[in-house]
Amino acid sequence: MSLKVGGGLAQSGTFSESEKPEVIVIAMSPHRRHVTKPVCEITYGVREEGIETSVIVLNKGMGIPEDSPFVGAPSGSICEIDSDEIKQINRHKLAVIHLGSVKEHVMYKARSMLRYVKIPVIVVCQAAVDFEDFAKVGMKTRTVKPKPDKIWSSSEIVNIITDVTRGISVPRDKLDEIVRKIKMVLK
Repeated sequence: MSLKVGGGLAQSGTFSESEKPEVIVIAMSPHRRHVTKPVCEITYGVREEGIETSVIVLNKGMGIPEDSPFVGAPSGSICEIDSDEIKQINRHKLAVIHLGSVKEHVMYKARSMLRYVKIPVIVVCQAAVDFEDFAKVGMKTRTVKPKPDKIWSSSEIVNIITDVTRGISVPRDKLDEIVRKIKMVLK
């Protein structure tokens, strides 16, 4: 699957807004390694629970952020989020962002993408990350706060769900965990 080829999957730069913006699920751009399948299943599962859910597939959500120490890696692209995408995200009460499998990339992508997002965030990824990992790169989290002079984000990571693999179906227990954690934030 190459970038911008449909095949039933969402394409980069797409946005599907719910009637009442409650939760927004954020996906990296589709690519051979960034299959949107988990995001589609997460969105469907959350909507099934009666939660108003929008979904956005970032236009430039693949690659490595410019401020990452790994920017010299041979990915060929720079991960970015634009001002229109930030405005669309900030109209919601909660964001759920699906990231990848490389721990360091997940942390820096989250920091880059969420720098100007002002709503609470739940991170869903394959990598084994925790609140301390995000706080180390300047992300505010529910349990661990970075030093005030080291804060890079406006938003706060309120929960993390790991072991959600790109390209395969989301296990029922993980989908239930995502829904449960969304409901905890929205009550």
